[in-house]
Parts: sequence; C-alpha cells; structure tokens
Amino acid sequence: MPKYLVVSTSGNPDSNSRRMGRVAFAHLQKRKVDCSWMDISEMNLPLCDADKCYSTPAAQKLNQAIETADGILIAAPVYNYDVAAAAKNMIELTGSAWEEKVVGFLCAAGGNSSYMAVMAYANSLMLDFRTVIIPRFVYATGDVFKGDEIADKKVVTRIEEAAEELIRFTQALRS
Repeated sequence: MPKYLVVSTSGNPDSNSRRMGRVAFAHLQKRKVDCSWMDISEMNLPLCDADKCYSTPAAQKLNQAIETADGILIAAPVYNYDVAAAAKNMIELTGSAWEEKVVGFLCAAGGNSSYMAVMAYANSLMLDFRTVIIPRFVYATGDVFKGDEIADKKVVTRIEEAAEELIRFTQALRS
C-alpha cells in the first residue's frame, strides 16, 4: 500500500500554505490512506552545507520521511516570485530520497503574479531525481484566506482534488 506525506515548508507561524497542507492532509486521512504530516518549521533543520548537515538528527528524520513516502504533497509559500528557500533547503538536505516519488504542490502567495514560481522547483525534482510531478498544482493568493480558514470553497475543492490526484498517480505508478 502506498504511503503519502504532506510537508509544510513555511517558517511563518501564520502560514497560509500550511493551512492548505492541513486541508490536503485531512482529506487524505478521510480517504483512510497511509499518510503522515511533517512541518519543517518544527524540526530545527540546518542549512545545507554539503558536509555535516546530513548527519544531524533533524535532517536524518526528514530524509527518512521522504525516503519512505511514495507520494508527497509540498505546501510551500511563494516569496518574491519564487518558492521559499526553506523548501529548496529541504531538497538539498534529502537529495536522492526524492528519487521516483510522485510530487504535488500547494502554494500560497500574496498576489497573482507568481503562479509559475513552482516550475523551477518542479523541474529540479524531475531532472535530478526522476520524480513524477502531478501536472496540476494549487496556487492561492492571500485574499482567499480569512483568519485560520480558507474562505474560498473552490480553493478547498482544488486542494482536495490535488490530494486525489496524488493518490491516483501514486497508485498507477506503484501497481
């Protein structure tokens, strides 16, 4: 049976991308699939130095979670027209653990202009680690959030559809 992982990569305690990830994780739990949640802001991850960083307990825990997952949804904020640096650092710390995974994206940004920000990140995963990128990702701007809630039900539906696509793609590739 495939294993799924939802990873929040935001350092912001009031993160909209984390809210998106929580919706996806709750949907996976409702589907009764084997799924886990990981929030890298709670892990005290080192910056990748291409040396000692890999042996830290936090990096090893993250690596193990990525390694054992078959399908992964990354909830990431977009800052200054790019996926946040913490998400890139996550890949640098875990490297080959990403090989041949199915990956989807849930992105939150302040405005509409950064909707393609995830593409360089996705290309890196595809080219370096042969991940299969779900060809539909969710991008939401700040106006769809009201407090701790996602007020736009269309965005909630799109997040749930992304979780369904993660299941569908992973099952198709693992069978």
